[in-house]
Amino acid sequence: MNVIREEIDALNAVLTVKISVDDYQVKVKQALEKYRRTAKIPGFRPGHVPYGLIQKQYGKAVLAEELNKLTNDSLYNYISENNLAILGNPIPKADAEVIGSFDQPENFEFSFEIGYSPSFELPISSKSTFEYNLVKIDNALLDKQIEDLRRRYGKLVSSEIVGEKDMLIGKFDELESSGNIKEQGISHTATISLEFLDDKKVVKLFAGKKLDDEIEIDPRKVSKGEKDLASMLGLKEEELPHLSSNFRYTITEIKRMELADLNEELFDKIFLPGDVRSEEELRNRISSDLEKMFAGDTDRMLTRDVYNFLMEKTIVEFPEVFLKRWIKLSNEKPVTEEEIERDFSNYLQSLKWQLIQTKIFKDNNIQLSNQEVIEYTKELLAGNYAQYGIPAPEDDELSETAVRLLKNKEQANGIYDKLAEQKLTEYFKSTVTLKTKEVPYDDFLTLAKG
Repeated sequence: MNVIREEIDALNAVLTVKISVDDYQVKVKQALEKYRRTAKIPGFRPGHVPYGLIQKQYGKAVLAEELNKLTNDSLYNYISENNLAILGNPIPKADAEVIGSFDQPENFEFSFEIGYSPSFELPISSKSTFEYNLVKIDNALLDKQIEDLRRRYGKLVSSEIVGEKDMLIGKFDELESSGNIKEQGISHTATISLEFLDDKKVVKLFAGKKLDDEIEIDPRKVSKGEKDLASMLGLKEEELPHLSSNFRYTITEIKRMELADLNEELFDKIFLPGDVRSEEELRNRISSDLEKMFAGDTDRMLTRDVYNFLMEKTIVEFPEVFLKRWIKLSNEKPVTEEEIERDFSNYLQSLKWQLIQTKIFKDNNIQLSNQEVIEYTKELLAGNYAQYGIPAPEDDELSETAVRLLKNKEQANGIYDKLAEQKLTEYFKSTVTLKTKEVPYDDFLTLAKG
């Protein structure tokens, strides 16, 4: 066997596999002899079928199978021995005819196209500067966090006057244009939480009202979308397009959240008993927890920004004609030229990022060892237990669970992806110049969503 490489350009080449009679003759004969010993053909005893009959019946199929195996082995051995970095797999050369006859088999030649993985340089270094956004943990943010905790552990009490964060229970009644209650109109009891309304004018409309007070209002102004509106009025969503805006809301109950007192009883409910003993210690603990909580978001924003930079600035050329043919030939289900064209730009973007990530890992000797993956999985499991306030199991049990989890291919792929992203983030942080910047909480959330 012999493989000849013809370079087409920097991204494409043709590999021609030449196979002589000596390369396949013995193996084909051995295979046919095996068929002869086991074949069951009427008129012949097992093992006594004439070789010529077996050759006539199975010869072409056996030859084709052996040629296919020899060709594949030759191709991949050549690619490996010559360290060729290729994309996808070799595919039969377009419009190339097979040299050789199955009727009078002698020498054969098969030609295949390959697409080279492109060479490129990464445009980041210590001279590259990226913003590293941190949440500004000020007194206003701490006050809000403490109020939220006190509210979470507080209790609902009845009130006689509506405040801007109260929950109201009352009844909607549909009105005639005259202002009177409509006969056979919509009448339904509903709850309104003023704290979660975006329209502050509506909140002020309710503030200061008392039990049994009536307010004419469009229910759409106190609902959160179509589904909430339908539930509020006891309707089906398909009935909403014909809904009137003339309604009266009568307040029947006013509920107010009475905040929990800042004392050791509250601290022990939130944290382990004795961990926090004063408001000052509470503020310090919340500040520390917020820093840890937002650290992951800060790193994700950095990784996102570097990713966008690399995808925009890294120049990568692809053997596009080859890739389109490879996609079509390698797809399990039939795919049209139109479908390939439609999705091709997204495919190239995904492939580009894979190549960039692979280059970063290879050039910097970044690896994911089995033990490291297991330890990382154990950390994830321990974090899940902590999230629900449950102590993590002993190390041996945690290790067994991690190993079992990694046997699930889908779960393992997700864990490997997370660890790979963590490795990338560490590489970015150690490579580029970080411009640390504290931003207000609301601005940080906007940037994180961006």
